[in-house]
Amino acid sequence: MPALPFPQVQGNSGGTAVTGSEQERKADLVLDAGGVKGIGLVGAVLTLVDAGYSFPRIAGTSAGAVVASLVAAYQKAGRDLHELVEVMNTLDYSRFADRSIAQRIGGRLGVGLDLLVRDGMHTGDYLVDWLGPELEKVGVTTFSHLAIDDPDGSLADYQSYSLVVHVSDLSRQVLVRLPWDYDRYGRDAGAARIVDAVRASMSIPFYFKPVQVDTGNGTATWADGGLLADFPITAFDRTDGRQPRWPTWGVKLSGEPTVTRDKPVRNALGLAFRCLATLRGDWNRYHLDSEGVNRRTIYVDTTGVSPVDFALDRETRDRLFANGQAAARKFLSSSSGESGLSDHQGSY
Repeated sequence: MPALPFPQVQGNSGGTAVTGSEQERKADLVLDAGGVKGIGLVGAVLTLVDAGYSFPRIAGTSAGAVVASLVAAYQKAGRDLHELVEVMNTLDYSRFADRSIAQRIGGRLGVGLDLLVRDGMHTGDYLVDWLGPELEKVGVTTFSHLAIDDPDGSLADYQSYSLVVHVSDLSRQVLVRLPWDYDRYGRDAGAARIVDAVRASMSIPFYFKPVQVDTGNGTATWADGGLLADFPITAFDRTDGRQPRWPTWGVKLSGEPTVTRDKPVRNALGLAFRCLATLRGDWNRYHLDSEGVNRRTIYVDTTGVSPVDFALDRETRDRLFANGQAAARKFLSSSSGESGLSDHQGSY
């Protein structure tokens, strides 16, 4: 399936002029996981850009990590973020579902063989082949290129990067925040490639091969960050009691939380699927509103779209992108969106 164009987006170079005060608006961003639904993240981010916002730091998981890495890289390079519309247009989703020789010859039997031998139905190589060159084009390839200065000394050295990618370590059974936690694996954070961190974060269990990491003390297995931190909205929240410098906002690929009819899980297969879905879902949903998370979250409607629908048609892609735009506009027009620091947890 060839790449499909997005609707046109009005950049800062045209339309309503951005005033000096608007150009100084800042917010840290946290982007949700969601596979192919990540197109909606782009629509939301560019709408915030059109409102005059820049993003000192940005965190993401899986699809959110893909978009976050591009946003961070393009900002660092001084490029117009609206160029990402064309960048995303080059992404051919069908190539994520690459088929091995065993799958081409053996069909479903080949799929089962790959799960046993390769630990995943698909290699995930296309993400590296696509994202790596896109980052190289703007000269941002390692985390050293995204190192930031912290004028008031609030950030620890390991936190001084404009991008954070979330990964699940299946060997140690912990959440890994890259580049923050590279030292725990005997790695130089600055020298680590951004694309490798993103590749690990998008390793949906059984669908993509996990990433094996040589730690100097054995090998750790890294997989989809969504298993432990699908939407790590608190990643940049201050914990020192001081006033935040600017807000942290999240972009989530789902509707606002609602109460639905309870349905029992009755068989072993259903239990397995629901366990995985629970790991990746909003397990802390009951407290999101009371903790102020809902008030600082942009909810993008992705109803009816599967994260692994790599045959996504143009109409659906356009709808997700437009839904992201609409969700961000709604957020900015709300009292909580405009109030910024008064109603939101904020950033270091």
